[in-house]
Amino acid sequence: MTADGPPSAADLAAVARQLGRVPRAVLAIAHRCPCGLPDVVQTAPRLPDGTPFPTLYYLTCPRASAALSGLEAAGVMRAMAARLAAQPELADGYAAAHRDYLARRAAAARQAGVDPLPDGTQSAGGMPERVKCLHALAAHALAVPGVNPLGAEVVEAAGAWWQAGSCAEDGQ
Repeated sequence: MTADGPPSAADLAAVARQLGRVPRAVLAIAHRCPCGLPDVVQTAPRLPDGTPFPTLYYLTCPRASAALSGLEAAGVMRAMAARLAAQPELADGYAAAHRDYLARRAAAARQAGVDPLPDGTQSAGGMPERVKCLHALAAHALAVPGVNPLGAEVVEAAGAWWQAGSCAEDGQ
């Protein structure tokens, strides 16, 4: 399920349980797990004290995060980077995902009433030329389906992380 607007108190409490800390600068629930809980939040590009926070879409579900960490450990990022270098169409799609991320982050700054991040600030996950963090790519793909080709691949490869039950209700 994609973005459904500002977080409720219950959403923020679930995200706090998922992260093991109070979430910062959350503007919206960007995606909900099939279990119904948030699994991706949209954050402001600056924390309340003005510190830059370039991660617009933040994966909060510890089960999803663990699945993606396993893919990173298995060398998926290396294989994706090699494909980016060899497949111009994939590289073009990844570059488009980068531009989408930057545009959405600038819009989030306006929404939050904060200064946008400076030009040249990284987007996420190594875009547009590297593959650096599968968690960030998956969060983008979940929040904005159809935009990030590598993010969509890792979401599919991660499998059905939610089938074990709620990650926030059982203290995980």
